Amino acid sequence: MSETEIIQRIAARGDGVTPSGRHVARGVPGDAVGADGTLTPGPHHVIPPCRHVPACGGCQLQHADETALRQFVTDRVVHAAEAQDVAVGEVLPAHLSPPNSRRRATLHALRTVKGAVLGFHEGGSHRIVDMRECHILVPELFALVEPLRKLVATHGERQAVDIELTLADQGVDCIVKGISAEELAATEAMLDFARDHALARLSLDRGYGPETVWEPDPLTVSLSGVAVPFPHGSFLQPTHDGESVLVEDAVDYLQGASTVADLFSGLGTFAFALAGPRKVLAVEAARDAHLACKAAANGRQAPVLTLHRDLFRNPLQAEEASRFGAILLDPPRAGAREQIAQIAASTATRVAYVSCNPASWARDAKVLVDAGFRLRKLRPVGQFRWSTHVELTSYFTR
Repeated sequence: MSETEIIQRIAARGDGVTPSGRHVARGVPGDAVGADGTLTPGPHHVIPPCRHVPACGGCQLQHADETALRQFVTDRVVHAAEAQDVAVGEVLPAHLSPPNSRRRATLHALRTVKGAVLGFHEGGSHRIVDMRECHILVPELFALVEPLRKLVATHGERQAVDIELTLADQGVDCIVKGISAEELAATEAMLDFARDHALARLSLDRGYGPETVWEPDPLTVSLSGVAVPFPHGSFLQPTHDGESVLVEDAVDYLQGASTVADLFSGLGTFAFALAGPRKVLAVEAARDAHLACKAAANGRQAPVLTLHRDLFRNPLQAEEASRFGAILLDPPRAGAREQIAQIAASTATRVAYVSCNPASWARDAKVLVDAGFRLRKLRPVGQFRWSTHVELTSYFTR
């Protein structure tokens, strides 16, 4: 190895990688690394805007500029396809969510002798970084950090506290796990907190799942203009702009199809966008999400038929998949091995696949390609800005 090497790319876990395969922490393309490990910043290396970098596990790549981030997101997706010998057609421009756009997050807190600490965990650790600023959360969520810290300092118990925050139509949905609030004074304090900070919903999880203690109006999230009930723990895309890109791609990919099977449909993120000029079957295993989607569809008389079905244990069979003009799927991180096998065995000719895990997506893409599909379009998406978490949209035809 020469005395100095130039970092060429960012690896999946966020390290810079040199031509010889050397991994360098907090290195980005263009940085120079000496034989002794000394890092000389290059043109794409920037000063992280947040004081908590690199300790905070919420961000791993704040030292990379916009160009390096886009290249990282694109490389993760394209290289995943190439690793499975999947030929990529058109690679669409990568989308990166802007700073302060994350509308959902889980924070961690712990009462201490001096008060409380609250924030994200350190990378690879359970130690909590006491958050004093954040460049990824939307302002509505960050505004609750200090009030929540004080709440934990007063009413927290010996165990750690987990706080799940989501920005919904009516305001912030807050689930607190680790504060039992069994006594009257504590219960009243929690209600006062919800009222004083205009929470849309406050729920306490005492070990048996969230129980709502404050909800002035029924909580909803708007999906393509449709207000959908938001059950506890339901999945919502982390950013509004990211959701818009995923939905726009799905609509573009599947234009002209008269019927669509929306698999792993959740609350209906894609179903309501696709419905109208076409009929949509929305299939979801989580009962609460299925019922929420069904209620919203019935209320709007949208052409969305909902089906409660576990697609891991009971995937849509090949003959069923063959009945639809197009298929869309957005599975969990594990991918959709069983369902993809049935789609591959069907006569389906159009598939839009949205994924939050390039590795499992590429594995499934290989099955489709081996069955005669071609990967026409692929878009890398970085909703979790400055993190190594990458998403994508893809379009296959046969």
